[in-house]
Amino acid sequence: MSKIAYYLQEHLVGEVTTSSDARKYFSTDNSIFQIMPSIVVYPRNENDVRKTARFSWQLAERGRVIPITARGAGTDQGGAALGYGVMLVFPAHMNRVLELDSKTGSVVVEPGINYGKLQQTLHTHNRFLPPFPASIEYSTIGGAIANNASGEKSVKYGATRDYVKSLRVVLANGEVIETKRLSKRELNKKLGLATFEGEIYRNLDTILDESTEILEQAQLNVTKNTAGYALADVKRKDGSFDLTPLIVGSQGTLGIVTEATIKTQVHSAESTLIAAFCDDTQVAEQIIAELRNLSEVPSAIEVVDEHLLNFIQENNPNQLKGIIDAPFPKLVLLIEFDNANDRSQKRMAKKTSKILKRYQVNFQIQTEPNKKEDLWKIRHSTAALLTHAEGMAKALPIIEDGVVPVDKFNEYLQAIYEIFDRYNLKPAVWGHAGSANLHIQPFFDLSQVGDRQKVFKLLDDYYTMVISLGGSTSGEDNDGRLRAPYLSQLYGEDMYALFQKVKQIFDPYGILNPGVKVNVTIDDIKPLLRNEYSMDHLYDHMPRS
Repeated sequence: MSKIAYYLQEHLVGEVTTSSDARKYFSTDNSIFQIMPSIVVYPRNENDVRKTARFSWQLAERGRVIPITARGAGTDQGGAALGYGVMLVFPAHMNRVLELDSKTGSVVVEPGINYGKLQQTLHTHNRFLPPFPASIEYSTIGGAIANNASGEKSVKYGATRDYVKSLRVVLANGEVIETKRLSKRELNKKLGLATFEGEIYRNLDTILDESTEILEQAQLNVTKNTAGYALADVKRKDGSFDLTPLIVGSQGTLGIVTEATIKTQVHSAESTLIAAFCDDTQVAEQIIAELRNLSEVPSAIEVVDEHLLNFIQENNPNQLKGIIDAPFPKLVLLIEFDNANDRSQKRMAKKTSKILKRYQVNFQIQTEPNKKEDLWKIRHSTAALLTHAEGMAKALPIIEDGVVPVDKFNEYLQAIYEIFDRYNLKPAVWGHAGSANLHIQPFFDLSQVGDRQKVFKLLDDYYTMVISLGGSTSGEDNDGRLRAPYLSQLYGEDMYALFQKVKQIFDPYGILNPGVKVNVTIDDIKPLLRNEYSMDHLYDHMPRS
């Protein structure tokens, strides 16, 4: 064990290890990258996190930088849960519900709590946290906050940022702050603090005041976006100020979250599910637009394409037997309503039926739980693709999170097919049609030099296409290391320079998860590519996307 590890073990309550097997385990997440950490720390409380950050800061002041990466369950697909310094692993100990207000539905949690277990607890109080990702059963709330995660319900309910009321955050120097919406008067008090927190507020307030035009021009016309830092809602026109929306989605690069206060929604256990079978992708785009304009928006508008269904038919023909038969439609839309009462659901299902009939689209409506579960299997069949291998080739999460304006849904879909055809790859598309946020994972063999080169060529072509359509490189999975090199292309140099200033304000020594989100190039990430891709961490759960 190194001197630094010995020092940390002496001063922390939680465990510290430098064992090779632990370090190897945490050298991968769900991305295509691999980085070996030097030290693994299992913090037992906020004080452990604070002491670790303070020690790292003191070393950095003397010219030795030991980075810190906060990690949940390692489901991140962009490589943000990897780092070569200290790996802070939260699920081991900091995994509790600290408070639950059954009247308001507000819940206070530690970052290492399993998302699915929290959701089960909320269900017992007739509440739920709507922006859950597909990885809900095997991911953490801390990871969801770090990525500003969202999923199938986000078309109606929004993303994680919409539900985080306040945070406790350990800053780069070990100070602990609480974030919440501050009034003008409260902000003035923060600006007067002679601490690192005060310095952050002063510097951030200044650059936001100087950058209003840049911020306005950088807004993208998309339904969801996790690319870059969310600066637009920090300071409002009324003078109020909140670091919370900035920390959410910052992937541990500005501070380390140790506690979160989250609001929830009333949970309706009953729902109505409609499966629509579209043979025209342009018609599908028009249907999606009309569904989004309904007086009560569906809680989900999901999609799978014919290529994914053909893949399932070829490789696991019994998986969807009796649920959907070949020849398959171009697209299957799964439209769900979870309104509070049956009457509302029936009314919205009737309106949806009229839309589908007008476009001469076949459909079926289900309210019985088992029948609905059968239809949802169409969407969840993606798991078969994610775990499939063709020799040494695996489905890689490299271009799986683009989002475009909803009225460009069909153009986006056709552009995906064109790129896959150009690279002689088989497409299979699924995702959140209501948000025009689609997922694709092409098969590559990372042991082959040719495939390794193709990965980065495909990255360039794909994200350039998404940006050209007015989209974002990341709808829900965030930048990490994978998409960070495209931020300047996405937002322009002025906005990217603003991101760099924000990072410098919060983390002047580059301690907090360096190599993630900003100051990253393609040449930086190429050497990190694994020689073989696997999802060893996730096979207990059957990964979903």
